Amino acid sequence: MRLVLLGPPGAGKGTQGVLLAERYGIPQISTGDILRDHVQRGTRLGIQARSYMDRGEYVPDGVVVSMVMDRLEEPDADHGFILDGFPRTVAQAEALERALEETEEPLTAVLKFSVGGELAVRRLLGRYTCPTCGRTYHMEFKPPAEDEVCDVCGSTLERRADDDELTARRRLAVYREQASPLERFYAERDLLHQIDAEALPDEVVDRTMGVLEALP
Repeated sequence: MRLVLLGPPGAGKGTQGVLLAERYGIPQISTGDILRDHVQRGTRLGIQARSYMDRGEYVPDGVVVSMVMDRLEEPDADHGFILDGFPRTVAQAEALERALEETEEPLTAVLKFSVGGELAVRRLLGRYTCPTCGRTYHMEFKPPAEDEVCDVCGSTLERRADDDELTARRRLAVYREQASPLERFYAERDLLHQIDAEALPDEVVDRTMGVLEALP
């Protein structure tokens, strides 16, 4: 199973990626996590990426493609993967397509999670993540048992520096500008499947499984 997850910031791609990874036993590969790891470690690519991320803008194709292709070569991706946050542009999609053609393992499907703009902003503003175990929370939709403390490991939850309203709305605007050409690219290849993501995570994953199980 080789999947790409599309959708605006706040659509729940990360949550759905985790649930699907558990069901299929394949890695969820989040470009956001890869980028933040490079930034935190101060790598050359991380330094380049940071100025874009801090402004809520997307990182240039060349930087992102290099990071993702290296990740797909790791052993845990041999039997499939779930890409969350990549590709974002047609150029990235073409690069991925060429790489997968070389391995004769094309994408299984591209899933687009749809959500309204105001709900997306609400979801973005309430997000918190555990820096130790990576578990995600939302202060409105999925709060921890104890305020700002991880249920699993007890670490203090953190909020992304770019999860403020102005940056969130800018990210949504940038996504809308770039999304249509990318969606057309995958629709022309009969890979694109749209899923209504305005529901609880378990309901959305059930809708997603229905789509995947119906694939030929």
